[in-house]
Amino acid sequence: MKKLLFLFIAFVAAGRLSAQDLHIVFIGNSITQGAQLADVGTEAPPARAAAYLAEHLRGKVDFRNCGFSGRTTLNFLPVNNTEFRKVLAAADALSTEKGVLLFSIMLGTNDSAERGPLGAPVHPSVYYTNLQAIIDALLEKYPKSIVVLHRPIWYSPNTYNTATYLAGGLKRLQSYAPMLDKLVVRYAERCPDRVFAGDTTAFGYFRENYSRFKPEQGQAGTFYLHPNKAGADDLGRFWAEAVLRVLPQKMKK
Repeated sequence: MKKLLFLFIAFVAAGRLSAQDLHIVFIGNSITQGAQLADVGTEAPPARAAAYLAEHLRGKVDFRNCGFSGRTTLNFLPVNNTEFRKVLAAADALSTEKGVLLFSIMLGTNDSAERGPLGAPVHPSVYYTNLQAIIDALLEKYPKSIVVLHRPIWYSPNTYNTATYLAGGLKRLQSYAPMLDKLVVRYAERCPDRVFAGDTTAFGYFRENYSRFKPEQGQAGTFYLHPNKAGADDLGRFWAEAVLRVLPQKMKK
């Protein structure tokens, strides 16, 4: 009996030692940041995604939220050395420990605006080029890292705050989805198992569930752009489920 107990304890200990930790840097705009939420530290989509992942992975999960309000893909370009510098600092703080470093990216909402954010409106081909530059720089500095590209979520076609989005912006936002698919194919051919398609379902989910948004008053009436607490939890779960699909099986419970 004692021998069986000893073997069981040894087996559990070996499993813990072999478990890999997951370190995530979330890159995005105000939706990732957690705008309109009371406690971004616990309620923002990155925090909810990390909590969900922690329930399904054997190792530890830690993260940094590099979501910044109003940002476009241009803001994150390495050549600008502004937001990208913050991403590198976040990654360096996480990657000092053993484990898997993963970049979760959801950008495009502000790129799609008719006017206001840096570079808007961003043409789909430029959106593709900008993301490619960001990904290339990340993979060059962190060659063993993983990048997951999530599709931007829906917003109401009357969205108009300090920036102008409206129906034209929503149409442009949807034109970015094929660019994300194209990027995944590109990297699958050039550096397999490094860049993956992330969530694609949240767009439709939020389009059908206004109750998951925080209603905001704008220049064209009440609009829906930022998830509320329940919506942020949903979005975090969508992201986490996408991440789980691409992680090595040995990391999962």
